[in-house]
Amino acid sequence: MTPGVYNLIIQLPETREIQVGKLGKFTFPVGYYVYTGSALRGLESRINRHLRKEKKLHWHIDYLLQYTDVIDVIAYETKERLECKVNQYILSLPDSRIIAKGFGSSDCNCLSHLIYFKNNVILNQEHNFAQDCQ
Repeated sequence: MTPGVYNLIIQLPETREIQVGKLGKFTFPVGYYVYTGSALRGLESRINRHLRKEKKLHWHIDYLLQYTDVIDVIAYETKERLECKVNQYILSLPDSRIIAKGFGSSDCNCLSHLIYFKNNVILNQEHNFAQDCQ
C-alpha cells in the first residue's frame, strides 16, 4: 500500500445545490474543482473508491461526486502529512475560490479542501507539489 496525497480534478456540468452531509447545503456553481485528500494507508484504494459511482456517502467529497465527473487524478507518494500544504498551494493559484467552508477540512485548520475554479485549472503532473511543500 502506497501512502500519499492526491488531487481530484472535478468538473461540475451545471450549477447545483447539494446537501453535504451534516456540513450543510451549498450552491456549487458550474465549473471545476480541485479536491485535496490524503491516503496514508493506500492511495490506490482511496482513489478507486472516489472514482466509483456506487458507494456509501461517508466523506464530504462523496456528496459532490454524485453530480460530477472526475477528469483527472494527480497522486503524490509521501509518508508525510502534506495534504494541507498542497491544498494551500492550490488555493494560492489565480482565480481560486472557496465555495463550501469546512469541506473536507474537519480534521485540520484549513478553510476548505475543495477549491473552485470557473475555468479548468491545469496542474502540471510532472511538477510534484507535495515535494515542494515538504
